[in-house]
Amino acid sequence: MAPELNDPSHEPLEVGGSVWFQAGANTLGGASRIALLAAIGETGSITSAAKAVGMSYKGAWDAVDAMNNLAGEPLVVRLTGGKGGGGTTLTPRALKLIETFRAVEREHRRFLERAGAAIEGFATDWDLIGRIGVKTSARNQLYGTVSQIARGTINDEVSLTLPGGHTIVAVLTHESTEALGLAVGLAAFALIKASWVVLLVEGESGAPLKLSARNQLRGTVQSVKRGAVNAEVSLVLEGGAVITAVVTNQSAESLGLAQGASAVAVFKASSVIFGVKD
Repeated sequence: MAPELNDPSHEPLEVGGSVWFQAGANTLGGASRIALLAAIGETGSITSAAKAVGMSYKGAWDAVDAMNNLAGEPLVVRLTGGKGGGGTTLTPRALKLIETFRAVEREHRRFLERAGAAIEGFATDWDLIGRIGVKTSARNQLYGTVSQIARGTINDEVSLTLPGGHTIVAVLTHESTEALGLAVGLAAFALIKASWVVLLVEGESGAPLKLSARNQLRGTVQSVKRGAVNAEVSLVLEGGAVITAVVTNQSAESLGLAQGASAVAVFKASSVIFGVKD
């Protein structure tokens, strides 16, 4: 099943934002309220101004009352009688507020333009930031793309292809597959505890290993960190992914595990936990 074409995760990312003024913990006004003030100044009528900015008459006066109260002085005043028959006008403070907001908004727009121009590849970086921010006790966190889903009577077999071409297979319940929204083409990550990984060394013939464990990842020993009893052995796979296993010092010695040596990391499909970004 292919992922939805309108998936927001596939849309280009852009920098956005808005400007507003605050008085303490209260919002004095943003673009919509400043637009209302400007419209009042241009039309001299709260009714006309409300229509111009798409507000109801009551909503406009509620906004004006809130701004007057939060500013601590009148921004909009009603004039009654006189030759022009009265109306609504702005105080010098309101005019200054509009001027200041527009100046700040211009600078904010320039900032967004500069930020937008500087984020070529931002979508990839943001995705990576999300992945490296995952906190888990599992030593191995391998990122890839769902390449196949085989549905069974109770469980599903889900394949995850890593950047270097290796494939990890996991057995999940139907419920887990649905809850994670797993589909072919979806980015996901696999979690495998180091204690679940068994290391093997192939014979000189290089014949395929006959094992019941579904996952067999061939790589090169990158490091061996020995402790009092166990050793932490890391293999680097083609494509750069690293998988780590914990074995006894005796096993590391008997297998000849040393930096640069070839080895195979083996683990069962039932030992793989899948995750996706929310």
